[in-house]
Amino acid sequence: MLPRFLVPALAPADRVVALPADESRHLARARRLRPGDAVRVFDGRGLEYLARVEGIGRSSVTVTLIEPVAPAAESPTRITVAQALLSGDKIDGIVRDLTMLGIAAFHPIVSARSPIALAAVRRSRRIERWRRIAAASAKQCGRAVVPEIRDPLGLQDWLNADTSGIRLHLVEPAGDAPSGTGGIPDASRDRQKTSVALLVGPEGGWTAEEATMAAAAGFVPWTLGSRTLRADAAPLVAVSIIQFLWGDLG
Repeated sequence: MLPRFLVPALAPADRVVALPADESRHLARARRLRPGDAVRVFDGRGLEYLARVEGIGRSSVTVTLIEPVAPAAESPTRITVAQALLSGDKIDGIVRDLTMLGIAAFHPIVSARSPIALAAVRRSRRIERWRRIAAASAKQCGRAVVPEIRDPLGLQDWLNADTSGIRLHLVEPAGDAPSGTGGIPDASRDRQKTSVALLVGPEGGWTAEEATMAAAAGFVPWTLGSRTLRADAAPLVAVSIIQFLWGDLG
């Protein structure tokens, strides 16, 4: 695969385009490319071009657009993962891997048992870092679309704002699962519902009040079997199952 570079302001009408500063440094210093080398550039929204390195300056790189490239197919099911914040840097790996799996959006949620308060998340640079991680992961896995990394919200605010066609709420397995817990809705009966919201909790799980809030918002409680998975593994397994059941991995 040719080296790929993200150019959010990519304009096909411009024959020669400039790479952003960070992508210019990566091309020149990390990849050590030279004028004349072939690359691919994409805008993170589905547009991708075969290009040729035109010029390398001290702080900028220009490339010449050669021809459009058919991007990798995106999932027909728009999956948004709302993940309660976890300890340490676990969200970094979740964002990286969910990008590779093909989600459309990632929304960090502050729950009752999250290790950091909402105000502290907003003051930090975590959102910017997760957006960089998503962009890097899209470059690596061949996606021409970078999933949207949204600003953090409290649980109730997010529940009020979500408009997905199908809403799933991951809950603890076995005895901790509420009555009525079932599997994901059958895609054959819900083909018109092409958007799925997946709500995933923190290490300590959801409180009873939060589970009630999710149910009141129309979220279907769903378990991943009798085993208890790590909080940073659960969203990856759940998204893979959704994609398999909806025919996205065939």
